[in-house]
Amino acid sequence: MNRTLLVLGITLAAAMPARADITHKIQSSVSLAVDGAATSATRVGSSYSVSGMGVSVSSGGTANQIGSLDDLTSGSAVDYTGTVPTLSGTGSWSFSETYMEGDDTPSTVTITSGVAGSLPLLGINVVQSGGVAGSLAGTIDSGHSLAITAGGAGTQAVGQVVTSITAN
Repeated sequence: MNRTLLVLGITLAAAMPARADITHKIQSSVSLAVDGAATSATRVGSSYSVSGMGVSVSSGGTANQIGSLDDLTSGSAVDYTGTVPTLSGTGSWSFSETYMEGDDTPSTVTITSGVAGSLPLLGINVVQSGGVAGSLAGTIDSGHSLAITAGGAGTQAVGQVVTSITAN
């Protein structure tokens, strides 16, 4: 009887399904990128400053007048008349006059198919050239082998294959 129970127990144990949860994942990816061109132009305004002590001034033949600026006409320089200092005594004196002509009002920039044909040249300019794709390429075959070919300047290529096995 013990023998029968033993055979019956082994038979029942062999007939029960195995409980093993196994998960196998394979993820493959290739990312290719080419930097875009960018530009930024900032217009600089006109500025004028004057300071002094111990002097009398005239500008354009008019006494007690400090320098003058005429209206700015697009495409032409501002008519700037400087100040002429004259010592008004024998003591200490100082005089300083500074003028910086700002940028002209730029014309409209036309963008066609994502390209600006010409850019305004202003007081502050930042230009970043775009990348050159060249022979940039990346592939993954059915065997999960990566093949990445470098491109020109301003390009990035990233390839990866991730394999994971989980057993519970």
